[in-house]
Amino acid sequence: MMPSGPLPRACWTSFISLLLVCCLLPPGTQGQEFQLRVEPQNPVVPAGGSLLVNCSTDCPSAELISLETSLLKESVGSGLGWAAFQLSNVTGDIQLLCSGFCNGSQMIGFSNITVYRFPERVELAPLPLWQPVGENLTLRCMVSSGAPRDHLTVVLLREEEELGRQPAGDGEPAEVTVTVLASRDDHGASFSCRTELDLRSQGLGLFQNSSAPRKLRTFAMPTTPPRLVVPRFSEVETSWPVDCTLDGLFPASEAQVQLALGDQMLNATVVSHGDTLTATATAKAEQESTQEIVCNVTLGGESRETRENVKAYSFQGPNLTLREPNATEGTTVTVTCAAGPRVRVTLDGVPAAAPGQPAHLQLNATAKDDRRTFFCNATLEVHGVILHRNRSVQLRVLCAQTAPRLTELNVPSA
Repeated sequence: MMPSGPLPRACWTSFISLLLVCCLLPPGTQGQEFQLRVEPQNPVVPAGGSLLVNCSTDCPSAELISLETSLLKESVGSGLGWAAFQLSNVTGDIQLLCSGFCNGSQMIGFSNITVYRFPERVELAPLPLWQPVGENLTLRCMVSSGAPRDHLTVVLLREEEELGRQPAGDGEPAEVTVTVLASRDDHGASFSCRTELDLRSQGLGLFQNSSAPRKLRTFAMPTTPPRLVVPRFSEVETSWPVDCTLDGLFPASEAQVQLALGDQMLNATVVSHGDTLTATATAKAEQESTQEIVCNVTLGGESRETRENVKAYSFQGPNLTLREPNATEGTTVTVTCAAGPRVRVTLDGVPAAAPGQPAHLQLNATAKDDRRTFFCNATLEVHGVILHRNRSVQLRVLCAQTAPRLTELNVPSA
């Protein structure tokens, strides 16, 4: 049966050789006494290399010794029972056929050339920018060229630890994968792949070629959000602390933290200890409003965020004044307590008419009022919480003094 499709060059060579044998081999020569040797037998040569081939026989009357091949060849010598040929630019596996005649009978001999070449490319595919701890990591090694493939193995490595090895296979380029479970210990580790062309059975050696190493960064990010500690409310123009903490981070020292008050980024101090990251800052609201504090922690391309509201309020006063702080006994004294909008004041237990209104107190100063202390209490409700502020002032009363009267003296008359 003839082949149904085109044959590779090596197969055509074998096919033509068989045709030569069938056409030229006379009946009865299968048991010929002399053989034609081809040396070297089944050699392994580098791709593009050259080879000296010798066809020889012990037949004393050998003639027409030749070498059948599609390779470039040059006759380099011949003699009784032998002929030598130089082959050049051997680029692929091929079968050689030596032929000759002994006493009119054809002799043939075969030798198979195996070509080896080192891989032109050994590359580990790029690793993820960040690999989550506890998830599978697939390492891929691409190998271009390299022969013979049945002697070529690909090894995947973590540092010097072998993770797996597989035959290169027949694909071009060959791709070999190994899947490992990423751990914290893999953070900062170098991964690579290596090819091993094992030609020791052919009398050569074990040839290795390694890829450039790639470093892996692993991370662990908790599912819980950060703990953000801020006051529920704060007075305008008063600084207050912001504290943000997140546990279960790895590596915590490489996480990034942003603290913001509304659109204003805060200057945060970040400290890591073990798997805990803490960021602290101070904030200050410049006007009355509800401000949002945001803490955002980013690691490995993932973020965790917490938001809290802080009510900024203005609490003005109270201002407590005496119209006459040093009053004379019997004069009228006016005491006034005032505060800002929405602030309710109470003066000596007497409340003002309404929030934001002042409270007044009048009295006629007596000696008993000297060193009397007046108290003003101011209250402001912020988010259901009552805030208090107190002021006091002391009155001094000066006693009125009666001018001395002259006493009549009895003067003796003259």
